[in-house]
Amino acid sequence: MRRIVHAAIDLDALGLAHLPLATASDGVMYRNLELFCRNYEASGVSRILLAHAMENRGQFELCRSVVSATNVVVCRLTASLEAMNQRISTRESGLLQSKYVARVAKLNAILNEARLEDFAVINENRSLTEVAQEMLTKAGWVSS
Repeated sequence: MRRIVHAAIDLDALGLAHLPLATASDGVMYRNLELFCRNYEASGVSRILLAHAMENRGQFELCRSVVSATNVVVCRLTASLEAMNQRISTRESGLLQSKYVARVAKLNAILNEARLEDFAVINENRSLTEVAQEMLTKAGWVSS
């Protein structure tokens, strides 16, 4: 274990809420992110692993400004459409499952077009540890 001081945030989870119709959940999500980042920074955290499918440069720049990042590295985790569909089907068992499964190919195409990543890591038929090691090495957090 390397004991690298960091925080990991699933950005989508910060926006999970049933809000009044006039309230944009994305705005709440980014305000929550800002509060989390301030709290982590006050606790001595200078590295944040942020999980989110950023669909365009605007989302990327907003995330970067909210976390006050000076050094940003974007990793795209990739897998086959079949694997992603299976993961979504397993993870989302509720009423919106078919909506999320239908979005897999569309989101993949959006991410292909956006090309925001500095590098990609294959996240299929590999252990979580192996995927994380490759990602952290490519990001410069650890040496190989």
